Amino acid sequence: MNIQQKEAVVIGRDCDALLIPAGTPITLRKASTVFIVQALGGNYTVNINGNLAQVAARDADALGFETLPETPAENSDAGDQIEQEIWEQLKSCYDPEIPVNIVDLGLIYACDISEGDDGRLLVDIRMTLTAPGCGMGEFLAADVRNRLAGIAGVEGVQVELVFDPPWGMERMSESARLELGMY
Repeated sequence: MNIQQKEAVVIGRDCDALLIPAGTPITLRKASTVFIVQALGGNYTVNINGNLAQVAARDADALGFETLPETPAENSDAGDQIEQEIWEQLKSCYDPEIPVNIVDLGLIYACDISEGDDGRLLVDIRMTLTAPGCGMGEFLAADVRNRLAGIAGVEGVQVELVFDPPWGMERMSESARLELGMY
């Protein structure tokens, strides 16, 4: 989706959003005007009355965009293909304030996949935040859980927020540094 920065949009129906960076739930009211400042990973970061909020992909229709149906990935017996799908889903998660996915930001410290008694997969993610006081931590963790739970064959997802070792810019990919002008 190609959206011009700060595109004005009139809300078509009441919809849920999360204030950034606190993660406080709010309702954007029908007929309110917001300005889209980022549309990545299916979510939308909007400016409403000088405050940033994130609208989830499931509420894209309230912003006048098509809501894409959530479809689980095809089941695969190959562990490598499932692991690749997990990493693709992780790369679709974005901090609503930063236009770089959480993998390229270096927020994912570990991704462990194990098999349960019934053959279904359990995924354990250890991740961090760019700052320990970031209020979006639980929101990002929930986004990771939801995206990974949609993968066929995945039975459970656990996300642990850790702050040791502390995150540093050296954890970012080269493309993330270029995107953010940090060279």
